[in-house]
Amino acid sequence: MPQDKSTTRADYRYALPVATRWSDCDAYGHVNNAIYYAMMDQVVTRYILSVGVIAMETSRSIGLCVSSACEFHQSLEFPEIVDARLRIARIGDKSVRYEIALFKDSIEEPAATGHFVHVYVDRHTREPVSLTAEQREALNPLLVG
Repeated sequence: MPQDKSTTRADYRYALPVATRWSDCDAYGHVNNAIYYAMMDQVVTRYILSVGVIAMETSRSIGLCVSSACEFHQSLEFPEIVDARLRIARIGDKSVRYEIALFKDSIEEPAATGHFVHVYVDRHTREPVSLTAEQREALNPLLVG
């Protein structure tokens, strides 16, 4: 289910400022669409690392992206600080749906909305595993609905 561009910053529970770079721009003078995905990935990864959902070298499980989407509503440009916002729409037994919105400074409508679905798998076998109680506890503060 796509997110609505009428969503606001207050609909998200975690924020990360992300600076655009000159090299993010394409031949049309705006931030390339692939960079939107990189910003969305960055806000998800920064959150899950900061609260201990995963530890890069030692976690028993890791999240692999099995689904993603991005809806573009406005152009991002250089120089700009993007307000990347994150919420969690669903925590399943083995998966999490992260929803992201990218906001331009002082504009309440998002420039882009998107999602990632991660399935958590054993680091070594890549077989799906259930989220631990600790992972759920770390994710719950962002759960909406």
